[in-house]
Amino acid sequence: MSADRTMRRRRSGALALTVVLSACSWFTDFKEQPKLDPWETPNDSTPMRGNPQNSVPIYGSAAPGYVVSRASLPATIDSMASIPNPVPADARSLRNGRMYYTINCAVCHGYEGKGDGAIVAKGFPPIPLAGPASPAPGRTDGYIWGMMRNGRGLMPSYNRIEELDRWDVVNYVRGLQGRYAVQTGPVGLPGETGDKLPGPSQTGPTRPSPYYVHAGSQAGPPGASAGQRPDSATRPAVDSAAARRDSTTPSTAAPAGAAPTPQPMTPTPGGPR
Repeated sequence: MSADRTMRRRRSGALALTVVLSACSWFTDFKEQPKLDPWETPNDSTPMRGNPQNSVPIYGSAAPGYVVSRASLPATIDSMASIPNPVPADARSLRNGRMYYTINCAVCHGYEGKGDGAIVAKGFPPIPLAGPASPAPGRTDGYIWGMMRNGRGLMPSYNRIEELDRWDVVNYVRGLQGRYAVQTGPVGLPGETGDKLPGPSQTGPTRPSPYYVHAGSQAGPPGASAGQRPDSATRPAVDSAAARRDSTTPSTAAPAGAAPTPQPMTPTPGGPR
């Protein structure tokens, strides 16, 4: 009798343990972890998580926050005057700078940099960027770039424009000052999107992998280059263009399932980013 009772207890214990373990979510292979994805918030009243303070973009920074203060003080901006402009003033840079300028700067400085922006009609003092009344032509590229980074006086910080894109704005301002031939005014009509607006963020956490090769059932067609997406032929053209801005595509072909060959990642400011 005691042997039967012991056996029943063991079976009851094993059954109870099975029920308890099957009701738990312990064995998920770490596929579901408590985390916040980019731009995700735990509830409606908590703002989304931003980058840590003084964090450095993936491309590095010419003036990281832990080296150069973000205070809008003359001496702080003067300290950035010697930073060289790494972006050549090619057609891509001038067009990108024009888009950012018309969105962020023209409201005060005017489309031609004459200080006749729409806000001047509301009583804001004119602040020209071009012409003999402006001190901007005598400033260095680094100084103008630092002004956008920190702001000064009546000008707020435009650090929301990413670092390399700010150099494009500097190049466009030089064009308004007569150094380069540039077009003025908005690139598109109100409501137009696509190539009439600046592209997506290039320094955020959603940046795609610079090189990879799918393996097995995910492999691309025979002869596809390493790093080429298997569905690249069916993706929208604007998405392909964005991918080319941040992708390093090796020139040699690799068979399906081959391991990716690491490629050096050297940002090329001013090129097709």
